[in-house]
Amino acid sequence: MRRVLIAGCGYVGTTAADLFHAAGWLVEGWTHSTVSAAKLLEKPYPVTKVDFTDRHQVNSHSQNFDLVVHCASTRGGDAESYRRTYVEGLTNLADRFVGSTLLFTSSTSVYAQQNGELVTETSPAEPIHEKGRILREAESLVLTRGGVVARLAGIHGPGRSAILTKFLSGEALLDPENNRVMNHIHRDDAAAALVVLADTPAGPDAIYNVADDSPILRSDCYEWLAKRLGRQPQAKGGVATGGKRGRSSKRVSNAKLCSRGWDPRYPSFAAAMEQSILPSFGL
Repeated sequence: MRRVLIAGCGYVGTTAADLFHAAGWLVEGWTHSTVSAAKLLEKPYPVTKVDFTDRHQVNSHSQNFDLVVHCASTRGGDAESYRRTYVEGLTNLADRFVGSTLLFTSSTSVYAQQNGELVTETSPAEPIHEKGRILREAESLVLTRGGVVARLAGIHGPGRSAILTKFLSGEALLDPENNRVMNHIHRDDAAAALVVLADTPAGPDAIYNVADDSPILRSDCYEWLAKRLGRQPQAKGGVATGGKRGRSSKRVSNAKLCSRGWDPRYPSFAAAMEQSILPSFGL
């Protein structure tokens, strides 16, 4: 049986661990705290607290794996946190588990295109923000070590949706002069993609966009929610442009990943909202 380490059993990582286990893999999970590990005690695979940014903790681990999935998040941390989690963490994992395939969950935020153009894995990935540049450094490290990079779009799913949260709180202010194309991926589809990519040949071009089938304007997201929830559309006004995706506006293609046999269960913003996210919010 093949062995997989999920380094980062969080929102996506735990779902991926469940899928790998169901597919017959021997799974081990690492998480950032004892509290998080305790919440996963009932899982049919072990989950332990390991800080993989600490080289000593990583090197003290005796088990070996066929696949090591780096699926951790900084939870909105600063650039220093990004470097520690992604570059230093990946370096520690790669140095300890020599011979294992590395699978790194990066982000489509590395694409800085602003004109709504179609973006594929061969499109320029030249982020203008420091966090994006750190992600590109981490990607290069993984590819150099013979690994695979999964660039995830904005993650949403049960109990998690930045768009819906802003809409419900009244913070979603429409501004036709400051609109942009957004790309989403449901948590479950992201996790399923990682299982598919476990059997993907590594190499310098082993980069895959993980996004649903339907890029959508931010204004269309809010208008869909207004109609579905029977609420008035939000007033026009300035829209915050901070965050790691900044002012980018692009349509991320998932064609390369689909060619590997991946087929999203939630192909659009509307499908994810209707079938999964709104019910999880009690709506």
